[in-house]
Amino acid sequence: MAASCPLPMTPDLPTLYAKLRGLLRFLTDALCISNAHTVDFYTESVWQELVDLPPETVLTVLRKAAPETGLAEGRPLLDAERGAGKNVKAVEFMNTKKSHEVQAMSELICSVADYCGVRQVIDVGSGKGYLSSFLFLKYGFKVYGIDSSNTNTHGAKERNRKLKKHWKQYPTQSRVDVSGLALNMAEETKVQKEINYKTDFENMCGHSPLNQESMSTSEFLPGLSGSIISGISHQMENLHAQPLEKEHLFFDSAFSLTDLLPINAVELTSSQTHDREMTRTNKGRRKVTSKSSESNLYSPLTSVITADSELQDIIKDLEDCLLVGLHTCGDLSPNTLRIFTSKPEVKGLCSVGCCYHLLSEEFENQQECTQEKWGFPMCHYLKEERWCCGRNARMSACLALERVAVGQGLPTESLFYRAVLQDIIKDYYGITRCDRHVGKIYSKCSSFLDYVRMSLKKLGLDESKLPEKVIMDYYEKYKPRMNELEAFNMLKVVLAPCIETLILLDRLCYLKEQEDVAWAALVKLFDPVKSPRCYAVVALKKQQ
Repeated sequence: MAASCPLPMTPDLPTLYAKLRGLLRFLTDALCISNAHTVDFYTESVWQELVDLPPETVLTVLRKAAPETGLAEGRPLLDAERGAGKNVKAVEFMNTKKSHEVQAMSELICSVADYCGVRQVIDVGSGKGYLSSFLFLKYGFKVYGIDSSNTNTHGAKERNRKLKKHWKQYPTQSRVDVSGLALNMAEETKVQKEINYKTDFENMCGHSPLNQESMSTSEFLPGLSGSIISGISHQMENLHAQPLEKEHLFFDSAFSLTDLLPINAVELTSSQTHDREMTRTNKGRRKVTSKSSESNLYSPLTSVITADSELQDIIKDLEDCLLVGLHTCGDLSPNTLRIFTSKPEVKGLCSVGCCYHLLSEEFENQQECTQEKWGFPMCHYLKEERWCCGRNARMSACLALERVAVGQGLPTESLFYRAVLQDIIKDYYGITRCDRHVGKIYSKCSSFLDYVRMSLKKLGLDESKLPEKVIMDYYEKYKPRMNELEAFNMLKVVLAPCIETLILLDRLCYLKEQEDVAWAALVKLFDPVKSPRCYAVVALKKQQ
């Protein structure tokens, strides 16, 4: 039976539209930075065209704004990532990142399912079946995992068979490792305590109390393309403002889910601050469901999901259910939202998207297209504005600001190599646009010379045209300007959350526009250092 507890208040459509208007005003000036391609950085004089300040000034501001993040020192990757994969029992099943995501999302799904009174879950874009298996084995849900890849489907079936066998071998595991999949988090916890989460986005933008006393962004960057830096700081202040009070979502006989925040409360929160203790009622229920009765099942299925997919054609015993997706790529995420709103059987939604660069954009290309349903925009407001981000901006939305903030810096040298290579290709081969990609060959090269030689071969270009001296002359020419590229990419990093927020706001507004949707919100579900795409779109249908 569905729970009857009241749902917390979330921003209404007028409020969200106002947020969108403010965001669009800011991005009107800043979007050109996000849309610039690093490959063309030198060939198209990007820095000179878009920024009217020395790169040293920009880097100084960013480094002073986040003195404890490691941006200035460029310190190496944290042990939290290096230590990934230290499983207690099942090394082959899940790494640290996936374990963190699956456990957090499964708790949310369990809460929503209890609230809606459903036991069937449809996992769209289920991939290797990590989430589906977990929901089946730990919570006893009837789960259908749908993926477009037949290889993934077969792999998921085999993995689930092994997991079921593994599950039975460890019936007395502690709560920390109750699934047989959880990792030993002791070392990770120690490392996480060393991370100062106060050096988050607000610090980077220069409006922490310390930075307000010592400097102001506009003072250092008064002439940057219409005060882009100042605009970033102001916009982030609006987007990341603390809420007046924390909103909690309480589901009957379930976990209390923290971090249910309005869209203007995007704060950096360590997973260590969340209390994941079970309530007595839910703990008792899980002791029953964790035995995975044979009446429940997990069935991996192969099917391509579109906005018009008929679930009853794919799932023969379809009943009232939840629709979920963990890091659904490109258009699969918005299509999941459309299925939720159009199918009466789907009572709840929990969707975490990714790969924004693979979204189809309605207003990106001027030529007419017969496509009716696009990945972006979805809501009426952005459609009326005919708003377009562009592929490069959508790709930059995937940049992980929080990871950069804790010392996992950008690969500046590899980006520099690629940008200089492009100038060589333009001058000596007359190619300004190339359909073929160099790919990830930087790690295989011992020097810039080696990089250029390998890249030309991969692109099918005659390397004999270029003597070694010519190649190295290009390197020496641009080496003093590497700081331009570094500064520009840091600007793209701090703009990334603006683009992602726009995409997420679009989806939230779309849900709010639907008459049969009772409640919708964005939930910060994962630790953004572990999992940068950390926001879930959660929605509930009106109960009949």
